[in-house]
Amino acid sequence: MAVTVKFVGSLRAYAGKSTLTLELKKTASLRKIMETMVREKPKLKASFNNARAGMLILVNGKETSVLKGLDTGLNDGDEVVFVPVVHGG
Repeated sequence: MAVTVKFVGSLRAYAGKSTLTLELKKTASLRKIMETMVREKPKLKASFNNARAGMLILVNGKETSVLKGLDTGLNDGDEVVFVPVVHGG
């Protein structure tokens, strides 16, 4: 099973690239692939630990808050996009 992951903004630098393809042996949740990516790309850890407040996550163009959040299941061919959110005032 292959899932395409895209990183926007500062997350590109932490991931070392803008797009990667994850080859998974079975269906996985968004949370599980994030754990896998942190093991492979430790610089993502701080951003992923703060995922709810500091990041917009889309699965096939839908924001995960309208899905099952980090428990959203992923299937072959899905696209996940991580977008950092900047707060200020």
